[in-house]
Amino acid sequence: MRPAKDHFVARIAGVSDRDAAERLRNLDLYIPRARLPKIDEQDTYYHADLIGLDVITPEGVQIGTVHALHNFGAGDIIEIMPVGSGEPLMLPFNDATVPSVDLKAKQIVLVQPVEVELRDE
Repeated sequence: MRPAKDHFVARIAGVSDRDAAERLRNLDLYIPRARLPKIDEQDTYYHADLIGLDVITPEGVQIGTVHALHNFGAGDIIEIMPVGSGEPLMLPFNDATVPSVDLKAKQIVLVQPVEVELRDE
């Protein structure tokens, strides 16, 4: 694989020409979990390991579940579906907002940022 202007160029076994590669455009590619490298670093996770985890407050109250993780270019964003109903929460996935991830307990601790009221002056 090599970087190109705004994408990557990769060689795939069995795809020998541009027409064959074109037929794979917009196709989702997956890799078996067993082929992923083991993560040895603390505080490093595969997104798939976080999706579905319970989201709790520091006091232990469940507020939702992890629905997805996104990266729009300025850092990871965690998307949380609240318990019951309501609009999903999208918050920074960083140490301040998510100080604790416990994969064995299948939960993360979320500290919601303080809302700041802006005034026109």
